[in-house]
Amino acid sequence: MSVTTAWMLLLAGLVLVAGLAGYAFFLWREVGRRRRFREDEVRRANRNCLESLDAIARAMLAEQVNLTEGSWRCKVLLEIIDPQLLERDAFRPFGEVHRRTSHLRTHSARRELAPRERMREDRERLTVESELRQEVLAAAQAVLDFKQRWPASLH
Repeated sequence: MSVTTAWMLLLAGLVLVAGLAGYAFFLWREVGRRRRFREDEVRRANRNCLESLDAIARAMLAEQVNLTEGSWRCKVLLEIIDPQLLERDAFRPFGEVHRRTSHLRTHSARRELAPRERMREDRERLTVESELRQEVLAAAQAVLDFKQRWPASLH
């Protein structure tokens, strides 16, 4: 192999390594951009969930929404923020209401029920609400406290 060929191969290798290093740098910056975007999306989603939780909890405490519907909505929003939140004692009543009423029909399926069946489901829902009323209202207050202390309340 001649010296000229060796220098050409060395130069080609250096260009290739420089090109790969540039591409790696580009990819590294893209990963950082996507991470920041994902973190911003999570922050935005949490902020929206917290605003919704606040409105629902206040409506529950003011008796503007029935406790079953409010519990279901709070449960879903808390799960979006962090599924482990429902394991906290303060938020367990939402899961309990959901567990005991999830078989009840809603929306168009409820409208399709015969009046007698609809009344039976209403009685069942009202029974659950009356049994768990104090716990659910305490959980609604805990939601307001949780939002007030956010983000420290997450951990």
